[in-house]
Amino acid sequence: MADLGILVLRLGLGVMFAAHGLQKAFGLFGGPGIKGFSASLSSLGFAPAVFWACLAAYTELIGGLFLIIGLKSRLVSAALLILISVAGLKVHLKNGFFLSQGGFEYTFVIAVSCLALIFLGPGRFSVLK
Repeated sequence: MADLGILVLRLGLGVMFAAHGLQKAFGLFGGPGIKGFSASLSSLGFAPAVFWACLAAYTELIGGLFLIIGLKSRLVSAALLILISVAGLKVHLKNGFFLSQGGFEYTFVIAVSCLALIFLGPGRFSVLK
């Protein structure tokens, strides 16, 4: 049953990250695309903004896809943990904990989930064990 739990965790995180990556990279699902996302990052002080936007968008997209199939899950989870931690610290921390006030609650849950996958690994139902 533990392997099934890991699969559910990988699939849930993978779909969420891939969907957000598609929003940021290509503007799908109502997302901003690279141009809009880089403008947001620029306003937060990231420079060069296009570089960081591409890095973040494709880390989410490719990382999410890798989690779905269970490829390099620990490495990908570490990269996604760094990404979501930066988002939590740079964007949400100033608003406190609760999501209803724009806080870091959501990014905290995602970070903890990534950390769990780093410790657990990809499980039995994966491409690369």
